[in-house]
Formats: sequence, C-alpha cells, structure tokens
Amino acid sequence: MMPDRPSMKPSPYAALYDIVIPKDHIFRRINELVDFSFVTEELTEKYCPDNGRMAIHPIRMFKYLLLKSMNPLSDVDLVERSKYDLSYKFFLDMAPEEAVIDPSSLTKIRKLRLQDQNLLDLLIEKTIAIAMDLDLIETGTIIVDATHTQSRYNLKKPQEILQDQSRKLRKTIYSVNESMKEQFPKKNTKDDLEAELKYCKELIATIEQVPGLSANPKIGESLRLLEETVADDIEQVRCSSDADARTGHKTVDTSFFGYKTHLAMSVERLVTAAIVTTGEKSDGKLLQSLIEKSCAAGIPVNTVIGDTAYSEKTNLQYAEDNHICLISKLNPNITDGHRKKEDEFDFNKDAGMYVCKAGQMAIRKARQGKKGVGTNQKDTYYFDIERCKRCPLREGCYKEGAKSKTYSVSIKSTEHAIQRDFQESEFFKKAVKERYKIEAKNSELKNRHGYRVTSGVGLNGMALQGAMAIFVVNLKRILRLVDEPREAPDQ
Repeated sequence: MMPDRPSMKPSPYAALYDIVIPKDHIFRRINELVDFSFVTEELTEKYCPDNGRMAIHPIRMFKYLLLKSMNPLSDVDLVERSKYDLSYKFFLDMAPEEAVIDPSSLTKIRKLRLQDQNLLDLLIEKTIAIAMDLDLIETGTIIVDATHTQSRYNLKKPQEILQDQSRKLRKTIYSVNESMKEQFPKKNTKDDLEAELKYCKELIATIEQVPGLSANPKIGESLRLLEETVADDIEQVRCSSDADARTGHKTVDTSFFGYKTHLAMSVERLVTAAIVTTGEKSDGKLLQSLIEKSCAAGIPVNTVIGDTAYSEKTNLQYAEDNHICLISKLNPNITDGHRKKEDEFDFNKDAGMYVCKAGQMAIRKARQGKKGVGTNQKDTYYFDIERCKRCPLREGCYKEGAKSKTYSVSIKSTEHAIQRDFQESEFFKKAVKERYKIEAKNSELKNRHGYRVTSGVGLNGMALQGAMAIFVVNLKRILRLVDEPREAPDQ
C-alpha cells in the first residue's frame, strides 16, 4: 500500500540537524529547490491503494537512489552510511534515531517500480522547468554529443566476472593481512560457473569468520560488492553478460561494449534532453529526436552545436526546414572531396573532362543518381576502352576483360555547398568553440557520478542510471548558477 508522504517524525534529537548541517549544505538546498511530490504522482499506479503491507514511500526510495548516484556505493554501503551520516538522514526526512531500510528494498524499486522509459524525460523536464522559473536559461542554443558507458559485464563469461571481483577482494585483504592466503579456500581452476559460485561463497564465508576483517572499509566495500553480484544479480550473471549491450567504436582502432547516452545541453550547461541506446547506434541519427525533446522540455531551440557526426544531409535539411542554425563541420571527405586515385586523374577546366596520367581525355560523362534522393549524385567520366587496352600504363588501371573504363566524382548537394561556405564564417568559428562544454559534462558524469561503467543490467537499467545521474548534475548546476551572481562581486 502507498503510505503517507514521509515527513520527519517528532524527535528530541531533531535539533542536531540545525547544529551539524550548514544552511548552505547541498542536501538542504535540494530539498528547498525541488518539490518531490511528482515522484508520488508518477508511481501511484505501481502501488495497491487498499491491500498489502505498508510500503516505504517512493519519495524516500527515490532519494536513496539520488544519493547512490551522487556517491556511487553498493546498496549495502549506501544504507549503512545512512545509519550514521546525519546529512543523509536529513535529506531522507528521517529522525536521527529512525531505523533505515533494508538494502534489498533498493533492488525491488529498481526492478518493479522504476522500469518506465519516460522517467529520463520526466526528470530532465522537471529540472529544466525549475531552471526556467529561475530565469537561468537565456538562449535557444543547445550543444549535442554522445558519451559511452562500458557494460559492467564487459563481454566476459559469468565466471570471469566473479573471478575478477574475488581477485580484487583478495588483493585488498593481502594489503592488510598477507597471512590470510593460508586460510582462503583453494581457487577454482575450472571454467565452470557453478564451481566459481561455490568458491566465491566459500571465500565470503571464510572472510566473515575472521573477527574484524570485514570492518576494514576497503575490505568491507569489496566484500559487499562480491556478495551483491553473487546474490542480487545472479540471475543476470547466469543468463548472459549483458543481453542488451552492443559493441560500439570510438575510433578506427578502439571499441567498447555497452551503451551510448545521446545528450543535448544548453550553453548554461544544463542537460535538456537525453536518449539512451545500445553502443552501436550512430550519433547523427538521433539529432532530430534530441531537438524535439529539448523543445518539449521548454527550450526554444534555434541553434544546435555539434561535431562532424551531426552534419549529415538529412540533418542539414531538417535544420533548414525548422529554421535552426546547425553549427556542425562537414566531413572532410565532403569539403575537400574524396576521389579514388585522385593523383592519377586531372580535371581539364577548359574541356570540362578528366584526363588520365597517360594523357587520355574522357570521351563522355553521365550523371548518376537522383537529385535530393539518397546519396549525393555522381558525375561518371568514360574513357575509350580500346585505347586503355593498348595503354603502356594500363597495369593497375585497366582490368583485363573490362568492357568500360570510368572515373566517378561525387557532387556536393546544395545543402553541403551552403554548409561549406557557412563554416568559413566568423559566426560559425566563434559558435563552434562552445562545444567543449559538453565534453566537460561527459567527464563530470563519468568521473563523479559513476557513468563510466553501468551499475545495472540491460537498457532499462542504463536508462535508470542515466535518469538519476542527469537529474543530479542538473540540480547541482542549477544551484551553481543561482550562486554565480552572488560570487561575481568577489571575483
């Protein structure tokens, strides 16, 4: 059943919060900034109104997940910290002496209550609405990019995942007490999941039998992460590494296995839209959706800044049709031209034909492809095949038995020609310098909020992780923007 909205119970110790938690503490400010009643409205249908035992209120559970995003910890360590950290209890609307939840409740709410794909859009729209009410967003310019997140399972076999975690745990223990090597169970040498699970359980049991060993913070964290993998996530570990994760490519030589989060961000560094996809998806294909989601969040988009991936022809057409200025450099293959064996063919501007290195001029040309449909059109130049057969330089150029010899050159579309000229303007060169801001935002998500590696499994798990992380970074940025006018006189 859905309980009443949580509020702090009367407590003789409540005055401690006024003593130990400053007025400008981030948790106080977030509670003042955000009306969390929207969480109740969104999740009401997930709870029975008149049957079952009283549940923990979804607002409190939601705040637990926010804390997990702000300080990436295991569920057990997060709940353990909320026992003694008064700032956590204050944020959770709990009295200092009030009992905390069972860690397994966090697994339940993630799997049973927060599987809605719209949660990501909802949380972004909520933060943008707060920013708009405070007049923090002044322009209609957004910056777009995609950041990747490595799957926690990393294309490994389930037993390899367990082996990695148990190895890290043993190394942590050896740094404290190397004599424990003699007490640990014999390592599993079989490439078998059941054997590895048995070893991990024996290892955990051995560690727990040594008085005070798990009390060490580093050992305790590694131990609980292994326990969670063995217990809570064992169903995912048994079935596969990560069924939804896919291999994507950052460069020609480097790849990753996981997911992509496609972001749109205002120049004030507030995320205005996000789409979570599997790792192989193309960045440019999501531009139109990011613009539409940003508009739905309340941003009057009139300028978009992005890298080369967003300058494909369909995006240029979309931007023109919707009166949007697209600041995205064209692929060098388009601006500089991309012709095979260009050092072997020269263009004769007087004749309007190409000449091969043997001095033979093309005898005719034909245009291929339809204008404005599919890929760019090509001009194909035809050479006299009989002369090619007798040419002294035919090796590597003429293929024996060929019925024709041609050379093709792609034609820039009208959209590409306009964009090529536009990117040489001073306005374009100045605007494109703003793109670094979204790279910094990607770094913040990865280094401060655990976005480098997935915390869960599957596309839904990645979407939930993204929703919480982006909600937190937007709230922190809003507080920073609110403070900036007060800090300006001191600079």
